[in-house]
Amino acid sequence: MKPLILVVEDNVDLLYNLNLLLESNNYKPLTAKNGKEAIEILSTLSEIPDIIISDIMMPKMDGYEFFKVISNEPRWNRIPFLFLSARTTPKDIRFGKLLGADDYLTKPFDEKDLLAILAGRIARNKRINALNNKIEESFSTANMEMKSPIESQQEFFICLFLAFWDDKFGPELNRYFPEEKSFPIPLDDIVNQLFTVATSIYGHDKITKAEGVLLEIKNLKTRGYLYFDSYPDKKERFGEKQYMIAVIAPSINYFHTLEIKEIFLDLSERIKDKSKWNIEEYWKKIYDILLLDTIKIE
Repeated sequence: MKPLILVVEDNVDLLYNLNLLLESNNYKPLTAKNGKEAIEILSTLSEIPDIIISDIMMPKMDGYEFFKVISNEPRWNRIPFLFLSARTTPKDIRFGKLLGADDYLTKPFDEKDLLAILAGRIARNKRINALNNKIEESFSTANMEMKSPIESQQEFFICLFLAFWDDKFGPELNRYFPEEKSFPIPLDDIVNQLFTVATSIYGHDKITKAEGVLLEIKNLKTRGYLYFDSYPDKKERFGEKQYMIAVIAPSINYFHTLEIKEIFLDLSERIKDKSKWNIEEYWKKIYDILLLDTIKIE
């Protein structure tokens, strides 16, 4: 099946040329002239696009507004997003990336650069989809179930944990918060499933290059954001000590992961330096991000 690409561009000539370029490279393009029209198209589709390419300066709804709508919609917020814009200043590019777009390509662009970005992002998304499917299968086989939390216990379902890979024993839970015994998830089993499945998809030699991965863990009615990293260790089979920092919560969207990743990067540096750190403090930062968003929605 040809990858489906949604192209949002108000320049009719460029839109036509992009359509031809994609079709000639075995893609299936859909086109829209602004963000509002693109949302209308997305709402009627039975399949989710493999990637979205969008201009920024457009009438009715510009690229920034369109991206915000996409990022806050659970059906669409994991679609790779590429800004294609005539705005070429470092400030514009930096702002586009700070919003969380996967890539920012300036006009005029080299067709080879665009095709390379598309191939790379679609391949990464396929790995994440494969990871989601395998995790769903893995959890189903393990017959694990998570009870729905009552509203007063919602915070207990935002769990932060750190796990290391051990060559003899596999994934091992190192720290987690909260530590209450009433926490209704068997975390050792969860860690084992997530880490093992992720390494089966990415491979041990590339697992720490997986960056951040946002997953839909349907069996547990929750979402997870996983971040893999490592530090040199000659005693380990791969020459490095690999670890996974992860948070699971009822709702994590793409914008959340941008802030959470910054927290994970800071935590990861402390782990590498073997500095002292308090997991509850990091959990609280993540909890505040998710709680603030919930308050805004309400």
